[in-house]
Amino acid sequence: MDAELFPRSRVEVAPGAVHVPEWLTPSQRRGLLDACRAWARPPAGLRTVRTPGGGTMTARQVCLGRHWYPYGYASTVVDGDGSPVKPFPGWLGDLGRRAVADALGPDAAADAPYDIALINFYDARARMGMHRDSDERSGAPVVSFSLGDTCVFRFGTPESRSRPCTDVELRDGDLFVFGGPSRFAYHGVPRVRPGTAPPERGLTGRLNITLRVSGFAAD
Repeated sequence: MDAELFPRSRVEVAPGAVHVPEWLTPSQRRGLLDACRAWARPPAGLRTVRTPGGGTMTARQVCLGRHWYPYGYASTVVDGDGSPVKPFPGWLGDLGRRAVADALGPDAAADAPYDIALINFYDARARMGMHRDSDERSGAPVVSFSLGDTCVFRFGTPESRSRPCTDVELRDGDLFVFGGPSRFAYHGVPRVRPGTAPPERGLTGRLNITLRVSGFAAD
């Protein structure tokens, strides 16, 4: 990405929803990408998600901690190879809590530990329709890290998947956190901008790592 005249600033997109550009350090980005590549390998690796209506999501996904499928969670990849879901690492939860504290303040950091990650890979044609993250039993903030290509991230309201909404450009290393009154807001990715990843990332496409607190009792 070429240098900009004015650096991008932190923005509160909606109450409880904050975009922090380039929050991840270069070393954190490299480490997170290496980890994502390991998690994407089978068993319980990157998969195409099939919807109840018979369609497929264009973004492919791998899960940590608990396996998400439309519309619930399981301890195994019930809609894939049936393997146990990969464990959620403690260091990723620590990173998530630091992100929440930086974006929303120390009082917003969840008491319960982050225990779920959904990692979505977007190629040039992938999209994500407007949806809410509502399959958890916790209202703790959702943490989103971006790696690779830039995307347009559309953020709406808890009441409607249509207008009003705000489009935010998420780039490599950006953080987006939404909690409080925006925790169950509709959001989606209408497009990815191919070829915008920093050359040093060595990634064609976009990775989005979202962290959540399940609120479920331990198995």
